[in-house]
Amino acid sequence: MSFRSWLTIGTIVLLGLVVYFGWPEISHAWRLLGSVNGWILALLVPVQLISYYAVGSIIFSYLRSKGNISDVSHWGMTRMALELNFVNHILPSGGAAGFSYLGWVLSRHGVGAGRAAMAQIIRFALMFLSFIGLLFISVLVLILDHNVNRVTILMCVVLSLLVIGATLFVVYIVGSATRLKKFSKNLSFTVDKLVAMITLGKKQHVVDHQKIEKFFNDLHVDYVEIRNDKKVLKKPLIWAIVANIADVLLLMIAFWSLGSWVSPATLFIAFGVSGLSSFISVTPGGAGVYEAMMIAFLASAGVPADIAIAGTLLARVALLSGTIIFGYIFYQLTILKYGKSTT
Repeated sequence: MSFRSWLTIGTIVLLGLVVYFGWPEISHAWRLLGSVNGWILALLVPVQLISYYAVGSIIFSYLRSKGNISDVSHWGMTRMALELNFVNHILPSGGAAGFSYLGWVLSRHGVGAGRAAMAQIIRFALMFLSFIGLLFISVLVLILDHNVNRVTILMCVVLSLLVIGATLFVVYIVGSATRLKKFSKNLSFTVDKLVAMITLGKKQHVVDHQKIEKFFNDLHVDYVEIRNDKKVLKKPLIWAIVANIADVLLLMIAFWSLGSWVSPATLFIAFGVSGLSSFISVTPGGAGVYEAMMIAFLASAGVPADIAIAGTLLARVALLSGTIIFGYIFYQLTILKYGKSTT
């Protein structure tokens, strides 16, 4: 069993223990949900649209700087970001399904596989790096407010090291044509070997090695161009900051609709901790894992348990409902327009 599977099982067990020992707080949280201010909660809709628009702008501002997707409108860009989020939430893939799906859609607009992959790598990298900057600001705010504890500091250090480490690893691989070529060969060999083992030797070669090598070569070419012209990352970085702020604002609105105020700095750190946990979870969209980590961190940061539970569940249910309902509709329309997806 993989590390991700063990981590998910462990988190679910932990969630079960939290439910068992915290049942009084859960009961109170359920009663709190009956006092939601609908007008405030309705603010989730425009803010979520801003979030999707910002995520789409990270990818598309880069592609436009390369002369691609001139035929995609701002609404079309926002819709693709919604579909991307929908696919990631219905498939337990840690973001891989959405990565593949968006690459498939972009190919219908003339974007090569390597460039589409680079656009999405830029999205992940800038979202994470801008998050680190905002994370430091959040910690500073909590320190000045005398509201920071060892758990918060530890979480921030772990998050920072993981994000920076992952970014440096990607840069290390993509930055060298030789390393990429070796990586592509190893990847092709591993996939073929795995498929042969699963099919008991009936299928020996399922990967087109030349296509894989071309894909990684295109990735390297785009990386070199970015390294020589870093200004192309200016707009994507700004949109990454906007996207991170919008995501935390969504949580603030959920707690605000319950009549509770939780520090934006605390919510920002909780968002990062739970987001990272759901990213490596095997459950669709990190369901169960995301909520458990969010509630546990907020409680450790001094937020009353019943408020942490009610606010987290309200935000998740409201946001996922919109994502799944409208994402499914637009996803199906895209499939009907372009044909069956490979995800």
